[in-house]
Amino acid sequence: RGQQHGAGGVTVAARFHWVRKRYEAVDGIDAPAAFVANEQDEPIIWMPGTKNTWGTTRFVDPVDMRHDMHVNIVTLEPGAVIPFEETHVMEHGLYVLEGKAVYRLNRDWVEVEAGDFMWLRAFCPQACYAGPSRFRYLLYKDVNRHMKLGGVLT
Repeated sequence: RGQQHGAGGVTVAARFHWVRKRYEAVDGIDAPAAFVANEQDEPIIWMPGTKNTWGTTRFVDPVDMRHDMHVNIVTLEPGAVIPFEETHVMEHGLYVLEGKAVYRLNRDWVEVEAGDFMWLRAFCPQACYAGPSRFRYLLYKDVNRHMKLGGVLT
Protein backbone atom coordinates (compact mmCIF):
# COMPACT_ATOMS: atom_id res chain seq x y z
CA ARG A 1 0.00 0.00 0.00
CA GLY A 2 1.17 3.50 -0.75
CA GLN A 3 -0.16 6.83 -1.85
CA GLN A 4 -1.09 7.96 -5.30
CA HIS A 5 -2.09 11.45 -6.30
CA GLY A 6 -5.41 11.56 -8.09
CA ALA A 7 -7.26 14.30 -9.93
CA GLY A 8 -7.15 17.71 -8.30
CA GLY A 9 -4.15 16.78 -6.17
CA VAL A 10 -6.23 14.53 -3.91
CA THR A 11 -4.20 11.77 -2.27
CA VAL A 12 -5.76 8.32 -2.59
CA ALA A 13 -4.59 4.88 -1.47
CA ALA A 14 -2.63 2.87 -4.02
CA ARG A 15 -2.23 -0.91 -4.05
CA PHE A 16 0.78 -2.80 -5.26
CA HIS A 17 0.66 -6.50 -6.09
CA TRP A 18 3.96 -8.28 -6.65
CA VAL A 19 3.79 -11.65 -8.36
CA ARG A 20 7.03 -13.61 -8.35
CA LYS A 21 8.02 -16.91 -9.91
CA ARG A 22 11.18 -18.48 -11.28
CA TYR A 23 11.41 -17.75 -15.02
CA GLU A 24 11.25 -20.79 -17.30
CA ALA A 25 13.73 -20.15 -20.11
CA VAL A 26 13.32 -21.59 -23.60
CA ASP A 27 16.25 -22.04 -25.99
CA GLY A 28 16.12 -19.44 -28.77
CA ILE A 29 13.70 -17.09 -27.00
CA ASP A 30 15.01 -14.06 -25.11
CA ALA A 31 13.68 -13.33 -21.64
CA PRO A 32 11.33 -10.33 -21.49
CA ALA A 33 12.35 -7.14 -19.74
CA ALA A 34 10.91 -6.51 -16.29
CA PHE A 35 8.04 -4.03 -16.27
CA VAL A 36 5.52 -2.28 -14.06
CA ALA A 37 1.97 -1.67 -15.28
CA ASN A 38 -1.02 0.40 -14.21
CA GLU A 39 -4.49 -0.89 -15.03
CA GLN A 40 -5.63 2.65 -15.86
CA ASP A 41 -3.24 2.64 -18.83
CA GLU A 42 -4.79 -0.45 -20.46
CA PRO A 43 -8.28 -0.96 -21.91
CA ILE A 44 -10.74 -3.64 -20.87
CA ILE A 45 -11.10 -6.08 -23.78
CA TRP A 46 -14.71 -7.26 -23.63
CA MET A 47 -15.52 -10.86 -24.51
CA PRO A 48 -17.53 -11.16 -27.73
CA GLY A 49 -21.26 -11.60 -27.25
CA THR A 50 -21.28 -10.38 -23.62
CA LYS A 51 -22.56 -6.84 -24.27
CA ASN A 52 -19.53 -5.43 -22.40
CA THR A 53 -20.30 -7.28 -19.17
CA TRP A 54 -17.28 -9.64 -19.02
CA GLY A 55 -13.83 -8.48 -20.02
CA THR A 56 -10.11 -8.72 -19.41
CA THR A 57 -7.42 -6.09 -18.93
CA ARG A 58 -4.19 -7.52 -20.34
CA PHE A 59 -0.73 -6.23 -19.50
CA VAL A 60 1.23 -8.52 -21.84
CA ASP A 61 0.63 -9.29 -25.52
CA PRO A 62 -0.83 -12.84 -25.43
CA VAL A 63 1.20 -13.90 -28.49
CA ASP A 64 4.56 -12.79 -27.00
CA MET A 65 6.20 -16.16 -26.30
CA ARG A 66 8.91 -14.61 -24.13
CA HIS A 67 6.50 -14.49 -21.20
CA ASP A 68 5.97 -17.65 -19.16
CA MET A 69 3.16 -16.12 -17.09
CA HIS A 70 0.44 -13.52 -17.41
CA VAL A 71 -1.28 -11.39 -14.79
CA ASN A 72 -4.57 -9.93 -16.03
CA ILE A 73 -7.57 -8.28 -14.43
CA VAL A 74 -10.93 -9.91 -15.14
CA THR A 75 -13.99 -7.64 -14.83
CA LEU A 76 -17.62 -8.74 -14.59
CA GLU A 77 -20.33 -6.11 -14.40
CA PRO A 78 -23.22 -6.59 -11.91
CA GLY A 79 -25.09 -9.84 -12.62
CA ALA A 80 -22.68 -10.88 -15.40
CA VAL A 81 -21.75 -14.52 -15.81
CA ILE A 82 -19.07 -16.70 -17.26
CA PRO A 83 -21.87 -18.67 -18.92
CA PHE A 84 -20.17 -22.02 -19.26
CA GLU A 85 -18.08 -24.31 -17.13
CA GLU A 86 -14.49 -24.16 -18.33
CA THR A 87 -11.17 -25.80 -17.48
CA HIS A 88 -7.57 -24.85 -18.20
CA VAL A 89 -4.43 -26.92 -18.61
CA MET A 90 -2.51 -24.60 -16.28
CA GLU A 91 -2.90 -23.84 -12.59
CA HIS A 92 -3.88 -20.29 -11.82
CA GLY A 93 -4.49 -17.95 -8.94
CA LEU A 94 -7.28 -15.40 -8.46
CA TYR A 95 -7.13 -12.49 -6.01
CA VAL A 96 -10.46 -10.68 -5.68
CA LEU A 97 -9.98 -6.91 -6.01
CA GLU A 98 -13.57 -5.70 -5.85
CA GLY A 99 -17.13 -6.92 -5.31
CA LYS A 100 -18.71 -10.27 -4.56
CA ALA A 101 -19.52 -13.29 -6.70
CA VAL A 102 -20.36 -16.95 -6.60
CA TYR A 103 -17.55 -18.97 -8.19
CA ARG A 104 -17.90 -22.59 -9.28
CA LEU A 105 -14.91 -24.71 -8.26
CA ASN A 106 -15.23 -28.38 -9.23
CA ARG A 107 -18.77 -29.25 -8.03
CA ASP A 108 -19.17 -26.48 -5.46
CA TRP A 109 -20.44 -22.91 -5.75
CA VAL A 110 -18.34 -20.76 -3.38
CA GLU A 111 -19.09 -17.18 -2.32
CA VAL A 112 -16.03 -14.94 -2.77
CA GLU A 113 -15.43 -11.25 -2.10
CA ALA A 114 -12.74 -8.56 -2.15
CA GLY A 115 -9.58 -9.78 -0.41
CA ASP A 116 -10.20 -13.50 -1.07
CA PHE A 117 -7.61 -15.63 -2.87
CA MET A 118 -8.23 -18.86 -4.79
CA TRP A 119 -5.69 -21.27 -6.23
CA LEU A 120 -7.15 -23.43 -8.99
CA ARG A 121 -5.48 -26.67 -9.96
CA ALA A 122 -5.11 -27.63 -13.61
CA PHE A 123 -8.37 -28.85 -15.15
CA CYS A 124 -10.51 -27.58 -12.22
CA PRO A 125 -13.99 -26.91 -13.67
CA GLN A 126 -14.98 -23.30 -13.05
CA ALA A 127 -17.65 -20.71 -13.80
CA CYS A 128 -18.72 -17.42 -12.21
CA TYR A 129 -21.80 -15.34 -11.42
CA ALA A 130 -21.13 -11.73 -10.36
CA GLY A 131 -23.09 -10.22 -7.51
CA PRO A 132 -24.97 -6.90 -7.37
CA SER A 133 -21.86 -4.76 -7.93
CA ARG A 134 -18.87 -4.87 -10.26
CA PHE A 135 -16.68 -7.94 -9.61
CA ARG A 136 -12.98 -7.80 -10.46
CA TYR A 137 -10.09 -10.14 -9.82
CA LEU A 138 -6.39 -10.32 -10.52
CA LEU A 139 -5.74 -13.49 -12.53
CA TYR A 140 -2.31 -15.15 -12.52
CA LYS A 141 -1.65 -18.01 -14.94
CA ASP A 142 1.28 -19.88 -16.41
CA VAL A 143 1.45 -19.58 -20.22
CA ASN A 144 3.59 -20.53 -23.22
CA ARG A 145 5.36 -23.44 -21.52
CA HIS A 146 4.60 -27.15 -21.27
CA MET A 147 3.50 -28.49 -17.92
CA LYS A 148 6.25 -30.17 -15.92
CA LEU A 149 5.71 -33.89 -15.57
CA GLY A 150 6.60 -35.64 -12.35
CA GLY A 151 8.71 -38.73 -11.88
CA VAL A 152 7.67 -42.26 -12.69
CA LEU A 153 5.09 -43.74 -10.34
CA THR A 154 6.08 -47.10 -8.89
